[in-house]
Amino acid sequence: MIRPIARGYRRTLPPFARTAVYNFFSNASYPTVIINDALQAKFDSAWRDTGRLLLNTTLGVGGVFDPATAVGLSKDNEDFGQTLGTWGLAAGPYLVIPLLGPSSTRDIAGLLVDQFAEPRQYVRNVYLRWSLWAGNNLDRRARLLDASALLDRSGDAYALLRSVYFQRREYLVHDGNIPDEIPPE
Repeated sequence: MIRPIARGYRRTLPPFARTAVYNFFSNASYPTVIINDALQAKFDSAWRDTGRLLLNTTLGVGGVFDPATAVGLSKDNEDFGQTLGTWGLAAGPYLVIPLLGPSSTRDIAGLLVDQFAEPRQYVRNVYLRWSLWAGNNLDRRARLLDASALLDRSGDAYALLRSVYFQRREYLVHDGNIPDEIPPE
């Protein structure tokens, strides 16, 4: 449904403009990352991510540019679904949600909580708030076009995506240090 729009977005915007859009939305999500760093007791990451947010917001012109990476502040990806996983909550069943894509019951609950930390939620103008949501998701969908092409060529796209989704989420929950044996869901 959104794939043709994402293709048009990708064809129309030059790479530097798509990078700027991605940087802006990535920077805007950093309050959520910082809160989840703290909730997972990753205080060094929370401080580093706070510095990243401040640097990219000021010198990066609202996050359009990414000077934080240039000075060695690595980019983290934390959300409340990962926080719940860190606290021991199982992922639960796999779900595919229209317009949002693959998820699990744990990650849906996490997404709902993360929305409170999103600066977009506090924009009073409803049209602007939903435009920001649509722009972020359009950019995300455009970045996933190549992965979609792989799924289209797979024998069972649903099973492949479910497997990849759960493996990636476990990788993120455990910060790449996946235990030898993960308890069954």
